Amino acid sequence: MQLPWHLYLMASLYILAGLNHFRVPRIYTRMIPHYLPAPKALNIISGLAEIVLGILLCIPETSAYAAWGIIALLIAIFPANVYMLQDKKAGMGVPKWILLLRLPLQLVLIWWAWLYT
Repeated sequence: MQLPWHLYLMASLYILAGLNHFRVPRIYTRMIPHYLPAPKALNIISGLAEIVLGILLCIPETSAYAAWGIIALLIAIFPANVYMLQDKKAGMGVPKWILLLRLPLQLVLIWWAWLYT
C-alpha cells in the first residue's frame, strides 16, 4: 500500500522537529510551563515521541496508530503554547500575534493527523 505524499510531508515535519529538540534543547525547555517537573526530561521525551511517531507514520501498518499518537502529543504540548503567551521569557521575544496564531494552528495540525487515523 502506497501512502500519500502529504503523509510523508507530515512525517518529515515531526522527525525534523523532534531532532531539533536535541539540537537546541534550551529553546524547548524554556517553553515548558514551570509547574511541570523535569523540563529536560520532558523535552527529551517529546523530542523522541516526535521522531518515533514521524517514522511510524511512514509505515502503512502503523500510520493510523502514529496519527493518534500525534493527536495525543499535540494535546499534551498545548499548555506550552499557552505558557509562551503568558510568560515573556517562554515567548522568547516572538510577537504576541504569532503566539496567538499557534493556538488555532494546533487544531489544524490535529485535524491533519486525524485524516490518517
